[in-house]
Amino acid sequence: MANRRALHFVFKVGNRFETACFYRDVLGMKILRHEEFQDGCKAACNGPYDGKWSKTMVGYGPEDDHFVTELTYNYGIGSYQLGNDFLGITVASRQAVSNARKLKWPLSEMGDGVFETKAPGGYKFYLQDCSPPQSDPVLKVTLAVSDLQKSLNYWSNLLGMKIYEEDEKKQRALLGYADNQCKLELRAIPGKVDHATGFGRIAFSCPQKELSDLEDLMKRENQKILTPLVSLDTPGKATVQVIILADPDGHEICFVGDEAFRELSKVDPEGNKLLDDAISGDKSDEWFAAQKKPKATG
Repeated sequence: MANRRALHFVFKVGNRFETACFYRDVLGMKILRHEEFQDGCKAACNGPYDGKWSKTMVGYGPEDDHFVTELTYNYGIGSYQLGNDFLGITVASRQAVSNARKLKWPLSEMGDGVFETKAPGGYKFYLQDCSPPQSDPVLKVTLAVSDLQKSLNYWSNLLGMKIYEEDEKKQRALLGYADNQCKLELRAIPGKVDHATGFGRIAFSCPQKELSDLEDLMKRENQKILTPLVSLDTPGKATVQVIILADPDGHEICFVGDEAFRELSKVDPEGNKLLDDAISGDKSDEWFAAQKKPKATG
């Protein structure tokens, strides 16, 4: 479906300073916008938490034409348990490989010019030591599935993604909404998919008028809807409509109305400063240290 876009993947982070260093200094991404919230999100954007949290969008360019990452930080939570659900993001960037070497950031060579590295918190990234084949260096997000054919039926037949590659022998498939967009790779694993507490969420946009049709389709097909169609407010910015779904393995999927999201997601030239100010103003580490208590684990 040409009118749908791959937008971003949501990560929970426990240490904003270290995480910002990784995305800015190693991957070479830019802070596109930063927002602070006093209460939990109605669509559980920050996970199942009710308190103060923040959202930072980082990427190689504007959200209109780049796949980015959304870093959610819940004040008072220092770490999350990773499952086997998220298998990595692949980025084509010779500069990122060079940055990692200069900063002595751990790299593991996988062969064919591909290096595995990890963001703070343990999320995997695969860096290709080459120039990107498209304007956006982020090539694909890889998720684990327990039954490839069942997942393909969901993502392709219900959500309308095009199957670009399918390998029965390797039990993997590559899907997407457009040739020049970040792709979704599904890879079958033995046993059940475990999301633990560090689970993320992948987001797409579609014309706002399609959201109710999508909700109706999922109801007819008896598919899981985690958050029915709802409006989300961001102070001083556009109100967007979203619906949150879950695929057969419980991967969270957000669809947002494209028109309002384009307005909401404009690059904020103050994004870097807002993030740095929030990090310097966050005294939770010092408070927990003074109380001789560890931060909570999500």
